Amino acid sequence: MPTLARPFRDDGKPSLVTPNIRRIVFNYSRKILYEALESGEADRIGLDRSFITAFPPGGEAQRVSRNPFTDQVARALADEANLQQFAREYDVNDRGLRDIWEALVLTGRRCSEVLKLRLDCVGRYHGRLPMLWHDQTKVGNYNEGIRIPERLYTSIDKRRRTTLERFELRNGRQPTAEERTGMALFPTEVRNRGERRSISHTFFHLQFKSWVDSLDLGKCVPHQARHTLATKLLSNGASLAHIRRYLGQVSDRMAEHYAKVADSEIETVLQSVWVSGPGAARPGELLTGAEPLSREQATALALDLSRRSTPAEGGFCTFQPVVNGDACPWKLNCEGCDKFVLSGADLLYWRRKQEQWRSIAERAPDDATADYLHQVFEPTARAIDGLERALAGLGLLEDALALDLRRPQDFYHRLWNTAFQTSDLADLASDAAYTSTTEEP
Repeated sequence: MPTLARPFRDDGKPSLVTPNIRRIVFNYSRKILYEALESGEADRIGLDRSFITAFPPGGEAQRVSRNPFTDQVARALADEANLQQFAREYDVNDRGLRDIWEALVLTGRRCSEVLKLRLDCVGRYHGRLPMLWHDQTKVGNYNEGIRIPERLYTSIDKRRRTTLERFELRNGRQPTAEERTGMALFPTEVRNRGERRSISHTFFHLQFKSWVDSLDLGKCVPHQARHTLATKLLSNGASLAHIRRYLGQVSDRMAEHYAKVADSEIETVLQSVWVSGPGAARPGELLTGAEPLSREQATALALDLSRRSTPAEGGFCTFQPVVNGDACPWKLNCEGCDKFVLSGADLLYWRRKQEQWRSIAERAPDDATADYLHQVFEPTARAIDGLERALAGLGLLEDALALDLRRPQDFYHRLWNTAFQTSDLADLASDAAYTSTTEEP
């Protein structure tokens, strides 16, 4: 419904009352009334206390957590043919929508920060470093500078020339130095003779949505580019402190979200690093190759390994009958089985096991018992050493030590994979029915 307040839109029509506007108005009105009640101002002006306490709240804001783009979506949104389509079909007046989108992807800025860029927002420093200057108004950081790729600098510089040509076409002259300071890099064509007003957030989002719909990619929003860049930085070794500084004061909630996504990627890689278990002829021998893996290679390898293994306590069982759901013929004696392997995701588990055995050996009543315990645990220690060497060689040792124990449900995977014959279940049902009918009252 239209608002009863004065018009806010440029065409003179009243703006619509959205759930967000209603929430803001009611919540802040309640806040003002309660502050008047606490300060005594309500009593002074004769405002009834019952009216203040009965004033309804506007409700809490609905927060939507945006996930990073999947690999499929990211590739589609970065494809050159698709980008050309975006510029050709959804930016017929050449307002720079493609340049805006590429700036969002390459810098991870908030959408409003890119839309409101000024004309002279880029420059070279020390003769070669391309920099982008922008305002992070949401967090109160102004005139922040970041380094940008040469490709982005070139596209923005070309967009500056286009904007200056438009100004000259409209006004018949070049802008003065003072006018250049206030000019927008991506100006709107509506009531904007001086090119000072940027295109609106709504306009860009509507065109972006139409483009994404034409590619049949599902629901995507531009802000996901920011989350995608953050998770990629984190998974490639950047700390949360560096990411906070680069992206502009990331909240604790989003930092935890980035860390969660990055950890899931790291865990996929770590689970792909296998060494032979304590029961093998050569404990700790690397089984999955010694070359560093890309994320795509590690994911493909993880899928292959999951088809021929099943999670066990502290590693994976590769005995195919057990993988297919049969019972273990060795009564789950994984540490003494040559079919049991350790993965990089289980290093902390075995580190704790090692500390436990050492503690038991230290408390042994005599040296002979302590030597025996060390001898029993020696194959496991060799397997742990081999796993650490393998992870160190792949540059994943610190990631493995930072990863907590695997999810508890992984240890129940074998139970969930246990299959029963339909005839056996039917016989059990028949026996139960027979027993219930033959029991004496």
